[in-house]
Amino acid sequence: MRTVKDVSKLTGVSVRTLHYYDAIGLLTPTKVTDAGYRMYDDTALSRLQSILLFRELQFPLKEIKEFLDSPDFNQEETIAQQIKLLELQYKHIGELISFAREIQTKGVKTMNFEVFDTNEIEQYKAEVKLKWGNSKAYQEYEQRVVSHSEHNDSKFVNEIMSLFTDLGAMKQLPPTDKAVQEKIAALQAYINENFYTCSNGILKELSEMYVCDDRFKKNIDRFGGEGTAKFVREAIFVYCEK
Repeated sequence: MRTVKDVSKLTGVSVRTLHYYDAIGLLTPTKVTDAGYRMYDDTALSRLQSILLFRELQFPLKEIKEFLDSPDFNQEETIAQQIKLLELQYKHIGELISFAREIQTKGVKTMNFEVFDTNEIEQYKAEVKLKWGNSKAYQEYEQRVVSHSEHNDSKFVNEIMSLFTDLGAMKQLPPTDKAVQEKIAALQAYINENFYTCSNGILKELSEMYVCDDRFKKNIDRFGGEGTAKFVREAIFVYCEK
């Protein structure tokens, strides 16, 4: 068992920050002595390590607490996800360094705004958020939608994929078009009616999975045509921002 000062010295996290984590229920001490000293065991330190990794990946404290408190939270799976995100960030930083060196060599007239695109990182972060922040909704969606899609023998597949087929036929329209937005509303209503309460926040996170999870993307593009998943994501973002 370690005191709060020991943990601070070991991890570099200030005592004040550890007290704050305790106050918001993010990291509670293993026990508090009669004298009022906070004590932490290895389990608490393991949780703190997860917190610090998520903080390095720029997740808000509120979301980190939701992840770690999820009854379905899996440490091994989370580590794999954190590694993936760190690798994506490492790749992104490497591209930025190369671009900066190119500017240094060739001058400021060098133009390349693609290196600032963090879309791939944000998409994967959205999957992590949906997995742990809305674990119940994620599990229901994954179990019912993915399993049915793989076997293609469900009434649900035919009905929901018909919505994606309709949306695929609208790809020539802007995502803001009234007809497109009405179809997105129909998609949300279908999920609400048949599976779980699909808030705008969950719908938005689902849309990220439509493009970053190959299982969903392939099925959606198969029914709606190439590029449908991406188009649906854009239309959902418009819908959720209204």
